[in-house]
Amino acid sequence: MGGDLPKVLYEAAGKPLVAWVLEALAAAGIRDRIVVVGHGAELVERALAGMPGVSFALQREQRGTGDAVAAAAAAIERRIAGDAPDVRRPVVIVCGDSPMLRPESVTGLLEAWAARGASCLLGTAVAADATGLGRVVRDAAGRFERIVEEKEATPAERAIREVNMSTYVFEARDLLAALGRLRPDNAAGEYYVTDCPGMLLRDGRVVDAVACLAASETLSVNTPAQLAEVAVALKNRGATVTVVP
Repeated sequence: MGGDLPKVLYEAAGKPLVAWVLEALAAAGIRDRIVVVGHGAELVERALAGMPGVSFALQREQRGTGDAVAAAAAAIERRIAGDAPDVRRPVVIVCGDSPMLRPESVTGLLEAWAARGASCLLGTAVAADATGLGRVVRDAAGRFERIVEEKEATPAERAIREVNMSTYVFEARDLLAALGRLRPDNAAGEYYVTDCPGMLLRDGRVVDAVACLAASETLSVNTPAQLAEVAVALKNRGATVTVVP
């Protein structure tokens, strides 16, 4: 986007991008929300200071999405410290620059996660243009197999239209275990949270992907033109999301 302002603080339809996301989560019943901050951390914390139920975790170096989620690991551990071994706690992971996220998508994903007893459930979308997005690879029977980032994908994998929208529900303990095993074994030398579902699947855990996100939720914000497009889409959607106290 350019400039010193963190991307999540750019405004669309009168609110910072991250505020739309946090309010959608709150409307879905998620009141305990951890925002991972890095570049411009103080600006983000200041902008969200009055929002109830929001805390922060610092990612000291930007080493990929897995590293970002790992920055919140200690906070997650504190929240589950007193849980009995058989208690399953969901951890929802979404991107702070995805203002088109709908509360009903989050609640639907949580309900599906609970019903399936999943270790990890991915919320995916079918995109008309999948450029720049990770592809969801399934086996011949249609079962989830893995996520492949576009820069790592083969031509056949790039033709897949079901895309990863970085929207997940993990069982908390399984997520923490997977994060501890991540390695930067990829062309970018980064830690990918997208490696976690495949890792858990190989461990024999229940992992699946559900195409529960609307096409509108694939709108991303990386340029001023895309920011303007999202602003129009938010206004046209006519949805007013209110923070649940």
